[in-house]
Order: sequence, then structure tokens, then C-alpha cells
Amino acid sequence: MKTCKLVICDIDGTIVVKHKKLTSRAKKVINLLQQNGIYFGIASGRPIFQIKETIKGWGYDDFDVLIGLNGSSLKDSLTQKQYEYFKMKKEWIKETIELMKPFDAHPSIYTNNAQIFVFEDDFSRQASTFSGLKTIVTHDMTSMYLKDNAKIMFRIEESKMPQVEEWIKNHPSEHYIGFKTQPNLIEFCDKRVSKGYALRSFCSMHDIDLEEVAAFGDTSNDNDMLKISGLGVCLLNGSEDTKAAADIITDKTCDEDGWADYMEKHFISKYIKN
Repeated sequence: MKTCKLVICDIDGTIVVKHKKLTSRAKKVINLLQQNGIYFGIASGRPIFQIKETIKGWGYDDFDVLIGLNGSSLKDSLTQKQYEYFKMKKEWIKETIELMKPFDAHPSIYTNNAQIFVFEDDFSRQASTFSGLKTIVTHDMTSMYLKDNAKIMFRIEESKMPQVEEWIKNHPSEHYIGFKTQPNLIEFCDKRVSKGYALRSFCSMHDIDLEEVAAFGDTSNDNDMLKISGLGVCLLNGSEDTKAAADIITDKTCDEDGWADYMEKHFISKYIKN
């Protein structure tokens, strides 16, 4: 990558430790990028409205691009336009619930600025505290598939994850895909959706070559974004499949502020002229 026009990052496990604030060190890097005309964006599994609240908590009004729901939503802050792509049909969502039954999985969906759960557990009780979202526990499984949705999430025991990933691999769908986004979270979405798809759309609209993009992530839903970018970087704490998809693995973990450390040591001197 000879030049960089855009740096885009996943949130949890990449630029911040889950439920923690952006460090002052990371903020300095973001500010330096913006001051030097390099676009900065976030690509997350969270919905756009939640990403907005998150970055406000970091002290920013907005970033140049926000990709939400694993690529099903795109907020182009350069034009103040928002786009939606490829929702899961309600019958597909119902299928995933049947598929995940053997694993005592707890499903949830986002809708109308809230997160809906079927079961009350530690995660559902803590969700509103950490996310700022309204949470609703319905105790009614049919509420998960009343209408089409960008995705459905399943919380499972972390020890079951290898078995679940193998189960999903052996039960493919022509319509949707399932992938790990956290050590204890599996998500399903339309198979055409990816952070990479939304990134391509944004870059196409603004005449940015993908070779001029640096992308950072830590787990499976980041893989396509890392693969298509001129520079794909996985955090040291990342999953093995994401490390394999990346060009570079950071020297430090997210918990050690690995993103800011990498940017300071390897990126700024190369792509920012002082």
C-alpha cells in the first residue's frame, strides 16, 4: 500500500476492550489521521444508532464512515446518507433458531432502537448498562421472526463454540451464513452481507481505491474487510481465521492498546507526512 486514504476499524477486541472507553493514546492517533486528511471509520456488528452513541461516549460527534450490522448498514457521513443492504428473511431467521436448538443458545435481535431477548440471563440484564440500548425480554421465541431483520445473534457457552462452528459448517444454507463475532456469540445474516461489501460501496462512491484502505479487526466478521483492503491488520488477540486473512498481526493485544501501538510504530511514520 503506497498511500492511505481511509483507516477503518472494528470496535470490540480491536480498537477498544469490550465495554471500555477509547484510550487517550488511540484518540491521539485518530485526531492525527483526521488532521492529515485521512478518513477514519468504524465497522461493527452493532447497529448504526448504537455506534453513534458509542463514539459520542468517546468524545466524537461522528466519523467519516460507519458500517453497522456486519455490513447490512452504511452511514456515509461525507454525504449524510444512510444505506441498508440484504436483510434476513423471517423464515430464514426461524430456520437458524431450529439449527441452534441443540446448543441451548439464547437468541436476540435489534429492532426499533432496542435489543430483544427471549431469555433473561446475565447478558440480557447487563445489555442496557453496557450498550445504552433499551432491552426487552419477551419469553416468546416467535418474536424473533415476526419480520425480516438484518441479523440474529445467539449467545452460547464459550466452551461449545468449536462444536457450534463445526455444526454450522456442516449445515450450510444457500441464503445465509453464520459466524463467530465474540468468543461466546454466533451471528447469522444474509450471505451477501459483509463489512467488506459495505466498505466497497463507500469506496466506490468516493473514488477510493481499496488498495488505499487500511482495515483492522479481530474475528471472523472482519475477514472479508481485511482481505479486500490494501492493508489488513489483525490484533494479536484475534481468532486464528482472522489472523490468516490479515497481512499483518499486531505485536500487542487490544488489552495492551495494540491498535494505537501499531499505528504509532508502523503506520504514522509511513503514511503521514510531518
